[in-house]
Amino acid sequence: MFARDLTVTDLERLHAVADQAVDRLQMDEETFRAFYDRTARAVWTYAARVTGDTAAADDLLQEAYYRFLRADRPLEDETHRRNYLFRIVTNLLRDRGRRPRAVMVQVPGDHEANALAAPDDVARETERRADLARAMARLKRRERELLWLAYADGRSHDEIASALGVRKGSVKIMLFRARRRLAALLRQVPTAERTR
Repeated sequence: MFARDLTVTDLERLHAVADQAVDRLQMDEETFRAFYDRTARAVWTYAARVTGDTAAADDLLQEAYYRFLRADRPLEDETHRRNYLFRIVTNLLRDRGRRPRAVMVQVPGDHEANALAAPDDVARETERRADLARAMARLKRRERELLWLAYADGRSHDEIASALGVRKGSVKIMLFRARRRLAALLRQVPTAERTR
């Protein structure tokens, strides 16, 4: 998944860091691999959607797990680990400090629901997705993060608050405002379509 070629020295260093981190987390390699398998796709998808860049998502995924392993924090359970990992990714996204690109990433699903759809349905669905991608690209980064965590990843308000570093009570109103802004953007019809 990562484009960088590793040298033997890099591998030895990574193994040493991983060994130290696993000791701190009290997770053996098998436990960490299982955790990675359960969370990596969601983390990568979240990063890809927010940035609009698959290469950046690859880098962010790698950096997030590196920081997760180096963290010297007691992590009680699976939920706490997952929330902490998303908090790391959210902070990395903020650190990037650049505006997201308008190109949105098409994430492959576990199964293709539209495989048997009629050609008209596929065209309409493609148009709706393009409209949604354009509208999402015009949202602020925080709004995209909120909407993605709530509706694409299915996170609870507690989990969103933990991942984004906001108060739980603020999540509901922030989501309401983000949905309202997205709806307003989706209602805007381009000038070219008004003349038809």
